[in-house]
Amino acid sequence: MTNHPNRSRAGNSAANPCPDQIKSARASAGLTQTKAAELIYCSLRGWQDWESGVRRMHPAFFELFTLKAGGRQS
Repeated sequence: MTNHPNRSRAGNSAANPCPDQIKSARASAGLTQTKAAELIYCSLRGWQDWESGVRRMHPAFFELFTLKAGGRQS
């Protein structure tokens, strides 16, 4: 599958956010992990895994979170 065109990093302008970016965005919005997860309809465990670096957050989820949490930032 390495030759599959959708597996290529070339032309991919969005990168996976690092755990520090995820945690910082959530804290800036003044949300708990539970509320942040609810905001984008994911599980608390999924959010915790993203913040701890166990799993990589897809850039689309991070963009959705920043758009929805944008009005919540203090």
